[in-house]
Amino acid sequence: MVGLFRRDVTLAVLASGSAGNSTYVGDGQAGVLIDCGISTRRILARMEGMGLAGWPIDGVCITHEHSDHVSSARVLGRRLRQLQGKEVPFYMTAGTLDGTHANSKPEQVELVRSGEPFRVRHIIVEPFTVPHDVLDPVAYRITLGEVTVAVVTDLGRPTALVARKLRDCDALVLEFNHDVEQLMGGAYPWHLKQRIRSNHGHLSNAQAAELLGSSVTPRLKHLTLAHLSEENNTPERAWQAARGCLDAAGMPQVPVVVAGQAGMAEPIRLSTNVW
Repeated sequence: MVGLFRRDVTLAVLASGSAGNSTYVGDGQAGVLIDCGISTRRILARMEGMGLAGWPIDGVCITHEHSDHVSSARVLGRRLRQLQGKEVPFYMTAGTLDGTHANSKPEQVELVRSGEPFRVRHIIVEPFTVPHDVLDPVAYRITLGEVTVAVVTDLGRPTALVARKLRDCDALVLEFNHDVEQLMGGAYPWHLKQRIRSNHGHLSNAQAAELLGSSVTPRLKHLTLAHLSEENNTPERAWQAARGCLDAAGMPQVPVVVAGQAGMAEPIRLSTNVW
């Protein structure tokens, strides 16, 4: 009889911000990317720089059709076919597929629906709806063994659904996009400020902290702050908002890392039991 053994699940934010987003989650035997808004070359180079060279990419989960989340999909699909000797599916909603620019549309697409989990090898992927100004956006919960990770960015407001999906996660990648005072006092034109602040724009530090406070549980082991605006936020302000929320929840032991356009300094390792 085969017993339990331990296998680390690795979470690596490769890029995060308005110039491109991509996150890898895997355990060395299987893995998925969430978004591919930077070039294929950069995705592979940043994985190599984090010690993940040659780790499998068995699927790419696209959140929505904005170029900073899907721009390299067509090229990436072809490159992965060359490297891995097989077609790699790109998972997206029908609305996201319709909205994706023809130059970025991947050749191998699997349509998904919010609330309907699917498997990528032994990885369970659950898409769920977020409020953003595109056709049919989703965020994703990823489960490998006993470890669950959620990657949630590009949403204009906290919702009860999103709060439920964040509960009982071991690690979160959560948008802390802007500081309201910095945004309103900055150089952005008024229409762009209104879009960012709208219910289908991006989360402020205060909104993200509110969402975190309504969903955090003692299971949380790591928090990564994502999609920070370089013009309308600072890593210090975002970190303080998140840290204050976790401390108020009695969880000062949970580390908080800010991911930027160059990703994170090193990947996060989370242990799980696997048969």
